[in-house]
Amino acid sequence: MSDMDVFAAMGIAGFGKKTKQRQLDPNRFEKNKRGDTIASSSAAAVEDNASRVPAPPAPPRPTAEEQDSGSEDIGPAPPPPGTNNDNGGEEPEFDAFDDDLDQPQFPISHELILKDHTKVVSALTMDPSGARVLSGSHDYDCKLWDFGGMDWRCKPFKTWEPAGSYYIHDVKFSNDGQQFLVISGTTQAKLYDRDGEELATYIKGDPYIRDMKNTSGHVAELTSCAWHPKDPQTFITSSLDSTIRIWDVETKRKQKTVIVVKSKERGARTKVNACGYSPDGALIGGACADGALHMWQTKSNFVRPSMSIEGAHAKGTETGSLVFSVDGQTVLTRGGDDTVKLWDLRSFKKPLVTRSGLATLYPQTNAIFSPDNKYVVTGAGATTKGGRGHLLFMKKDTLETVKDLEVDSTPVRVYWHSKINQVLTGLSNGQICVLYSPDMSVNGAKLPLNKGPPRKATVEDMSDAVAAPTIITPHALPMFRDSEVGRSTKRKREKERMDPRKSHRPELPVTGPGRGGRVGASATQHVVQNLVRDTTRDEDPREALLKLAATADENPVWTAAWRANQPKPVFAPVEDEEEDEEKR
Repeated sequence: MSDMDVFAAMGIAGFGKKTKQRQLDPNRFEKNKRGDTIASSSAAAVEDNASRVPAPPAPPRPTAEEQDSGSEDIGPAPPPPGTNNDNGGEEPEFDAFDDDLDQPQFPISHELILKDHTKVVSALTMDPSGARVLSGSHDYDCKLWDFGGMDWRCKPFKTWEPAGSYYIHDVKFSNDGQQFLVISGTTQAKLYDRDGEELATYIKGDPYIRDMKNTSGHVAELTSCAWHPKDPQTFITSSLDSTIRIWDVETKRKQKTVIVVKSKERGARTKVNACGYSPDGALIGGACADGALHMWQTKSNFVRPSMSIEGAHAKGTETGSLVFSVDGQTVLTRGGDDTVKLWDLRSFKKPLVTRSGLATLYPQTNAIFSPDNKYVVTGAGATTKGGRGHLLFMKKDTLETVKDLEVDSTPVRVYWHSKINQVLTGLSNGQICVLYSPDMSVNGAKLPLNKGPPRKATVEDMSDAVAAPTIITPHALPMFRDSEVGRSTKRKREKERMDPRKSHRPELPVTGPGRGGRVGASATQHVVQNLVRDTTRDEDPREALLKLAATADENPVWTAAWRANQPKPVFAPVEDEEEDEEKR
């Protein structure tokens, strides 16, 4: 008889009060399951319904005779015939894909829609931990979303305009996730902390200086940015002023280095539409509006690119993205000429593979590698106005479509987070579509659904609201306003109350020797004693100069060399006018 059976017989199986646990709906993910909108290039992919992970087959159950004959045996039952017993009878760590290796598995079976922007989502990224989403749009707003803090309404916890009425072109989190960059249509990049508080605004250059190396910052509209993969204090920005500038986070008055991109076209200038760092930080890539693709070594002097291809994309088109692979040997570009091209840095002459016919309606349309570096993901625009767009999953080697996923409108920005295994795409209608799988994904979009439905209001809640109604004064501080009626903000108010900046705390009174408004004499006595009243305003300037006339005659400082041979002036005697009249 086991110990638990003894405790149960004695009536002491459990101690204390059992905590009440909220029962979650087992079908809570089913309402976010995508419909049958997946088109595939092969019949096998069509049958695979949104890449759900198949459960491993259960082993055959032993019959009654086998159970009777083996009841005296001690230990686990022998494995079924045909199984490999090399691991000592233990289960393999992960064998979900053993039965379906030929068909790729993507976390796209379910979706969560984040709807708060009013125009196209032109910039999208996530922090390294996968907890927060940062988005920028053509409605001039940036929004921060927190999966752990969101409820079923899926609203952002912070919204602000970084640059007034300018489009947001790019946003990037740093490698440590503590700060991020916002690139807008202005000439100045802005740095924010994790909570969206502005840390720095980097300087803009002098537009009247022709030589771009001599300006302290950009003089034209910014296009993209990238963080250094190894150094968290360094980032680069590209601009329409034909430069890529390397910045230090702490130095906002001037960039560290300027890379001037020279074009073979007339005027020797071009627009740099995209930039990026290689995974080891040894190369900086830039894609230009004249169709050229350049690579610079970070250890060089940046006078000329180390590798260059003219005509990589069509001239006059805007390249949306430039991404290095994990191994640093291939580069993926998404051109404005409706193409996706894969380049090999070891033979940087022509593209390895080219995929054309991908409609590009927005210049910020990008293409990315999958976390396992086997697939390429990009968006294709809708063919008709108001039509549905396509999110394409392609093989890296051939750029053949493996999955063609229909979305509500044109997908512009795509981001695949490797840690939580979820795909985010920003659409032209202002929505952010988070694709995930309950089996393959971790946290992220699953967190808001794990919280369960909201608690219904009870009679006690209604009586409290009637007894103590909320009074909102129009001129109160923002920290004391209730942003949403019915939602508790007590913890937020207490946190902001401790922040002297947000609570507008006045200067503390002087304590110590200077209290009472009197500063100690020891600190100011020597200053007061040395103060001499300036009386030059009350003096006559003629008298002040004549005081020095005798000293100048006795000891001439500047004319002492001519004192020995200088003739003495002899003036004619001047008679007074009165004496002349008397003589007449």
